[in-house]
Amino acid sequence: MKRRLFFIVFIVASLTAFSQEKKQEQLVKEGWNFGALPAVTFDTDLGLQYGGLLNFYHYGDGSRYPSYDHSLYLEVSRYTKGSGIYRFYYDSDRLFKGLQTSMDLSFLTDQAYDFYGFNGFDAVYNKAWIDDEADEYVSRVFYKYDRKLFRWKIDFQGKLSGNNWRWIAGLNWLNFDIKSVDVDKLNKGKEGEDLLPDVDGLYDKYVDWGIFSAEEADGGFVPTFKGGIVLDTRDNKPSPMKGVWSEAVVVVAPEILGAESTFAKLSLTHRQYFTLVPDDLSLACRLVYQTTLAGDVPYYYQSQFITSVMKGSTSEGLGGSKTLRGIRRNRVIGDGFFFGNVELRWKFARFRLLNNNFYLGLNGFTDFGRVTNKIKFNNPLSVTTSSVRYADYFEDDAEKMHFSFGTGIRIAMNENFIIAIDYGRATDKQDGESGLYTGLNYLF
Repeated sequence: MKRRLFFIVFIVASLTAFSQEKKQEQLVKEGWNFGALPAVTFDTDLGLQYGGLLNFYHYGDGSRYPSYDHSLYLEVSRYTKGSGIYRFYYDSDRLFKGLQTSMDLSFLTDQAYDFYGFNGFDAVYNKAWIDDEADEYVSRVFYKYDRKLFRWKIDFQGKLSGNNWRWIAGLNWLNFDIKSVDVDKLNKGKEGEDLLPDVDGLYDKYVDWGIFSAEEADGGFVPTFKGGIVLDTRDNKPSPMKGVWSEAVVVVAPEILGAESTFAKLSLTHRQYFTLVPDDLSLACRLVYQTTLAGDVPYYYQSQFITSVMKGSTSEGLGGSKTLRGIRRNRVIGDGFFFGNVELRWKFARFRLLNNNFYLGLNGFTDFGRVTNKIKFNNPLSVTTSSVRYADYFEDDAEKMHFSFGTGIRIAMNENFIIAIDYGRATDKQDGESGLYTGLNYLF
């Protein structure tokens, strides 16, 4: 960890050396501009990322800068723990007159997708089972399964009243392909103690116990239609200093085109931004409530976090880089949940470099959340004749609020291309210990 922190400090110090007067007038950008990065990042849940990404922005004649006319994002990358991202994302308010249009086409692979059971603390997390130095070691991939996700998503927003109230409509086509972790594949090239044991993981046990039905155990196709309303008074979308961004969204999965499940979900999100020092210091808050209104939601969809706009390649949790930083990815899964984030954001240095505007930022944050509506399932281990210890996997009525806290760094070019580094720590060992995440954009 000391090496990671040293690396972060080194980046900040190096860039600050280029800084000029903090309050100097920014250059206005016109036409096409782009940010390109080798995708060399680190995520505690995913490992080291390698690959590349490009983000093109078109600013038109520059009269709306830093707002853009079109944004095109391309990414091809993989992680050392087996995940892959192949993504194209487009965003514009000029493609169709009067409409905000965003489209996402992605193929996401994950050889070891996190699964800890349902309902937060009601699902017991045994660290010794994944720690190969512990006496009770089972397998490092015990709380994992193999998932491939194909996603095509298109969203529209239009004016409802004035400039701030908008309607939302969209389509989201998801296809989940799920199976047990391919231990033989992960063991290729390994010898001796590095070999993973070929034992059942938690996913396999849930299949054997009948918690996952035979119909949905291997995944399925989930087409959803989205509708809702948005109130948006932000002064700048990528990095707002003031305003609110609130939305109410209903998602419906109809029984069409071979879909295995029908259901409806509601998501309520309120984000608010307070200026403490003009241009430099702000307080940002996000509160989210999501629940099932009707139907039976397949287990593989329950981790999806519904929102009007995707800020990254995934929108899942709770736990991990996009929701509860420092808490294990997907640690908190339920039929309904609540979570929040509070961030203090300080833009402490501004400068020009290679004819572009930059700023450096520091964040301090706390994240929190819990299951509000539990997933109900028949638990075979509640039968006293079971040969498996109930307490190793379940603890009744244990769910409560999950907390984490941490700090982060932002490096922004032209107000829109924002490199993000966050470090969070969980306050309960059942949620893990800590997480380091690098990526793009503010969390919200």
